[in-house]
Amino acid sequence: MRKQFLFIFLALIVVNTSQAQGKTTRIGYIDMEYILENVSDYKEAKAQLELKAQKWKQEIEAKKLNINTLKESLKAEKALLTKELIDERETEIKFLEDEMLDYQQKQFGPDGSLIHQKKALAKPIQDQVFTAVQDIAEAKNYDFVFDKSSDLTMLFSNKRFDISDQVLRILNRTDKREQLTKKQLKDQEAKESKENAIDENPALQDRQKVLDEKKAARDKLIEDRKLEQEAKKKEYDDRRKAILAEREAKKNGTVSETAKTTDATKTDGTAKTATPAAGTETTPAAPTVDKAAERQKLYEQRKKELEERRKKILEEREAAKKAKEAETPKTNTTNN
Repeated sequence: MRKQFLFIFLALIVVNTSQAQGKTTRIGYIDMEYILENVSDYKEAKAQLELKAQKWKQEIEAKKLNINTLKESLKAEKALLTKELIDERETEIKFLEDEMLDYQQKQFGPDGSLIHQKKALAKPIQDQVFTAVQDIAEAKNYDFVFDKSSDLTMLFSNKRFDISDQVLRILNRTDKREQLTKKQLKDQEAKESKENAIDENPALQDRQKVLDEKKAARDKLIEDRKLEQEAKKKEYDDRRKAILAEREAKKNGTVSETAKTTDATKTDGTAKTATPAAGTETTPAAPTVDKAAERQKLYEQRKKELEERRKKILEEREAAKKAKEAETPKTNTTNN
């Protein structure tokens, strides 16, 4: 604890001295737990270790169950046993309990197998992280880089000083470089250069974040449209198959399965409509009947109006024609 306070005190002195001299101090931090959880090799090894720890727990539970069984048996038979046999049984139970506790301490204790194997898993990746942190600090002139998940207490940490993702990218690049061709390696270097420029400029980071969000939204929209098109295509294919099957059935003088299903559905629907359950009201069907009757009445009324209007027009034309014919003889007489 004293070492931590001394380290913080020295760091504050260096910061104050640098500020007094007009130099800008750059400070960053990493989250070792976050980095480890996002490294695939570590996650796989950790999952295997958890399976092993689960097996140890099952063994301990089996030992406990055996000890409890022996205790219950001794309790039930104690009245029938001599003092020597009781002492012998109790000694055996005590031996098994001590053995179980030793095994539990050996596997899960502060210096047990689980802790040792966790450290052994994390150490190679931690060494890579320390190397990556040194490279980033030298390249970008960081004065201090802290570990957020260590014993050093950080009361506040601004996310923009977190270089954990940069460290992860370096670790992933190292793994990928071993499997890349020359052309792929060149493309990878160009991508790394772009990522480094984004890391250096917060404005570019925000812009890249917006672009990534837009791209994700666009990809989702394209995927939704694709799914919708596939659903429509499937529906069209199903309908086409049903029509072809029905035609084939009619041609052969049989009834297709689709037609049978449709007829059965119609029959069920008719039966359900014709025989409503007891206690249910049938009044909701009345508005439909009223609307149909009203539409029929309105149609007949319009038809009647059109017929009357047609008759009236014909009568007017007939009257005009007769008037014209009556005027024609008078004109001829005057001319003579």
